[in-house]
Amino acid sequence: MIRLPGLIDPHVHLRDPGQTQKEDFLTGTTAAIFGGFTTVLDMPNNKIPVTTASRLNKKIKIARKKIFCDVGFYFGSLGDNLDQFPLIYDRVHGLKLYLNQTTGDYLIRDKELLAIYEHWQSDKPILIHAEESVLEKVLTVVKKNGKRTHICHVSSKNELRQIISAKKNNLPVTCGVTPHHLFLTEKDNQLMKPTLKTAQDQKYLWKNISAIDIVESDHAPHTVEEKSSAKPPFGVPNLETTLPLLLTRLPIKEIIRLCFTNPARIFKIVFDTKTYIAVDEKFTYTLENRNLKTKCGWSPFAGRRLRGRIIKVVVRGITVMENCRLQITPGSGKII
Repeated sequence: MIRLPGLIDPHVHLRDPGQTQKEDFLTGTTAAIFGGFTTVLDMPNNKIPVTTASRLNKKIKIARKKIFCDVGFYFGSLGDNLDQFPLIYDRVHGLKLYLNQTTGDYLIRDKELLAIYEHWQSDKPILIHAEESVLEKVLTVVKKNGKRTHICHVSSKNELRQIISAKKNNLPVTCGVTPHHLFLTEKDNQLMKPTLKTAQDQKYLWKNISAIDIVESDHAPHTVEEKSSAKPPFGVPNLETTLPLLLTRLPIKEIIRLCFTNPARIFKIVFDTKTYIAVDEKFTYTLENRNLKTKCGWSPFAGRRLRGRIIKVVVRGITVMENCRLQITPGSGKII
């Protein structure tokens, strides 16, 4: 058994409020704990996007009563809420922008992007969903404005090459990659955004893992019925499978870098030395949907042989989970 710091997932969609048939703060943070994550940061593209201070306050109020792990939030913008920025700087860990179509009607154009960058007066990062050719436009804006930017879910050789070049030119850019882009390819027939790429793209991500700053789950739960419909939504659940997948490919030191050290640094998360997880790293098992804690109850990795079982989770010295049983009540987590 090994001891790791409580892991940090800076990219989850817990669907609460608005789409709690898929997930909510209670089930989502339960899944986080059972996956070894003691801190998660929740995205703003809810059914009603979190683009005003009042919506953010409502979301925080709902979360406070349900969460088992620590939870932080991002703010969203379509370029029409710039006056709200000063009201939320101290309540969020960054600003999320979508430059490609994804879940929700949450797409901004080039003109709005420039205005948003100019009005964001915080040292917290701007997080970007920007795929392929769109990424080049973002990097041009970053070069002009010099504001910290995190590129989410890098999925291809073309994207990562652009980011490596930007870093060499000292642009304030970081990036993340998801488990599904590391462990699945276009042949796996799962609808994602960004889409799953070729085996060659995946090989390039692994070869250049040192250039990637974090692994982010992009936990995006949808019901089985929704994913089986004529127009299935993008995304898959990932909170419970990220660590077991990484344990099959990476040394512990790299997992800590990607899932703790860098997320804490990039998103300014204060670490408590009494927060840790105990993992049986030699335990292997076949993932079964029936054992998942996420409300959606399924995983694209079901049937896969995985490694590592979370034996114990301790947050600020208090045992949160031990031997597959939660030891605390809803609302015990902290809003960060």
